[in-house]
Amino acid sequence: MASKKQILLPVAVLLGGLATAFAFSAMKQPPEEKPEKVIHPLVEVQPIDMAPMQLMVDSYGLVTPKYSTELVAQVSGQLIALSDKFVKGGFVRQGETLARIDPNDYEAALIEAEASLAQAHSALEIEQAQAHVAKTEWQRIKDNAQSTIPSELYLRKPQLAEKLARFKAAQASVKRAKRNLERTYIKAPYDAIITSRSLSLSSVVNPGSTLGVINATSVAEIRLPVADHELRYLRNNGLQASVSLSAKVAGQAVTWQGKIVRSEGIVDNKSRMTYLVAQVDTPYADQTQPLRFGTYLTAQIEGISVSNAMRIPRHLIRDGQVALLDQNQKLTFKPVTVIREVDGYAVATEGLIDGQQLITSALEYPTQGMQLRLDSAPALATDTQLALKEE
Repeated sequence: MASKKQILLPVAVLLGGLATAFAFSAMKQPPEEKPEKVIHPLVEVQPIDMAPMQLMVDSYGLVTPKYSTELVAQVSGQLIALSDKFVKGGFVRQGETLARIDPNDYEAALIEAEASLAQAHSALEIEQAQAHVAKTEWQRIKDNAQSTIPSELYLRKPQLAEKLARFKAAQASVKRAKRNLERTYIKAPYDAIITSRSLSLSSVVNPGSTLGVINATSVAEIRLPVADHELRYLRNNGLQASVSLSAKVAGQAVTWQGKIVRSEGIVDNKSRMTYLVAQVDTPYADQTQPLRFGTYLTAQIEGISVSNAMRIPRHLIRDGQVALLDQNQKLTFKPVTVIREVDGYAVATEGLIDGQQLITSALEYPTQGMQLRLDSAPALATDTQLALKEE
């Protein structure tokens, strides 16, 4: 049986440990209680700036000559001369001789025609003299004549008409011979660039033989397709509108100015586009940066003017409304009137006022009147998440 000492010793140790624990617990101070800090969503804004705006309609096309001519021989013969400029890419002036057909036969034909004309002229003069004599003789003997009206044959009118007809035919033969002789010269009908040449020196040509093709350098044309719904942004369907044409030349962007001169007046069956035709005068005038035929261009056609408008990224408009930051840095929604959407942007004309702040960052759960903050503003109290995630 345990002694009294063996029983009291463990109890004393236990009580001492409890007392020590209680003492340490009383000495420990509770942690300092900190106020809960919540942060408003951080947003980015863009100031509203309503201003006059010129709408533009985008298009594209290839540069082509307004006039392109196939040079065709009108007389037969051998090519005896070719101009050094009559090569692909050569520039020629109006009236410049490009090739010459052997003229010997046509010179001989002209001489024969002129000789025939001289003979016909001589015969006509003789016949006119004889007719004058016949008329004078009739005036002398008419008092003794039984008939008061002389016959046509007596006055030699049929003979005179015959000689006159032969004279006119001879004149026509001379004119035809001169024309054929002129056609032995193949000349440029206008200032042009040579596109191709089909024949060489000493080739024999016949009427209808193709010698080459030339393109006029006075005017260049560009067919610009425009969608039907884009026509409403053009004045007078685009006629007489200025157009800015751009392309890369030797790796550098170059711009030319043109004007819409006409509409083709039909809708293309395949593309369902309406084609407008732009013109650029003297495309090769600038030798350093000519507007070469065959160049692919992008075009901006000048459209209607809007007195008060602003371009807004399309994703910032939801259900016809945009999110604004008011003076108290609270979210507010404002309906806007959009007249056009292009290239990811919307053109708004009504609903916005200069000086308002457009929220450009996306909010996950936007609500009317929610408190927001800018990057430079201190954190205030509300319990929403940081809203910077893009859609």
